[in-house]
Amino acid sequence: WFESIGGHHWMARRVPDDCYVVCPNQQGIDVFDMNDAMGEKRENLCSADLLSFIRDNHLDPDMEEYDGLIGTRAIFGSRSDADHVYNTPRAWYMHRYLVPNACGWDGEDARYRPDSDDLPWCMVPEKKVTLEDIKYVLSSHYQGTKYDPYAQYGDLSESGRFRPIGINRNNFVAVTQLRDYVGSEFMAVEWIACGSNVFNALAPFYANVRRTPGYLADTSKRVTTENFYWENRVIAALADAHFHECHVHVERYENEMMSLGHEHVAKTDRGAVDCPEAVEAYLEKANDEMAQVLKEKTDELLDLVLYDASVQMKNSFSRSDA
Repeated sequence: WFESIGGHHWMARRVPDDCYVVCPNQQGIDVFDMNDAMGEKRENLCSADLLSFIRDNHLDPDMEEYDGLIGTRAIFGSRSDADHVYNTPRAWYMHRYLVPNACGWDGEDARYRPDSDDLPWCMVPEKKVTLEDIKYVLSSHYQGTKYDPYAQYGDLSESGRFRPIGINRNNFVAVTQLRDYVGSEFMAVEWIACGSNVFNALAPFYANVRRTPGYLADTSKRVTTENFYWENRVIAALADAHFHECHVHVERYENEMMSLGHEHVAKTDRGAVDCPEAVEAYLEKANDEMAQVLKEKTDELLDLVLYDASVQMKNSFSRSDA
């Protein structure tokens, strides 16, 4: 895990095999083994002059007790009021979801809170992390907590307090799978979604290709439902304004696309093993098929969301005595 320090210095720390990392827009690595980085370089690497840079500029408040381990957040990171609204809550929610039982996450006496500056850089999840887990946390708006901007019940005084992970200006999300249990020619699959993550769905596309289906590739400045990006943008704008009426449609769409996506990958993998044509052409054809399914299901979602949003318009009127 590489982190640049001002563009002139850097450090990197090996992620343990059984851990995940969460890192919003801030300094991530919490503890760094400088002795290892300057010595055997087994788990830690850095620019050659990093230690002298820290010492010469008196950057480490704990350097007098230097024992090889340095708290890099205290040196290079931030703990501003803005962090506590914009960054740390996102890391808190992801940890809370992936490690729900290991420590307290809620309440004034919680071990970790949304404004905690000592949130772990990496943790061991309580179960293996799935594609569905990744999509869920990247779509988060703090559902299940009092910070959810879509909350209707309970204490609403802190609803919308923190910057969601799934925010209106999400443009693109991708989860890259490198699967060591299939042939190298088709091991790489990129699960892709566009627009606000709260209202989109991942779909799988193989990476060993030279051409991308038009539904994904032909995004222009002109708003049109003929490409995935703009269609998801339109859906999100409509569904956000009518969240509680429309979210069930979005949830079913997301679940269906994940199911169809897994089915598509399994089928394509089986065909790729004894592919009679060039693998590249075979995968391009598979991507075209996936894009067609994605277009059909996204069209169906737009139809449902548009209908629900239309009947909820403020200028509606019922003349039951006509």
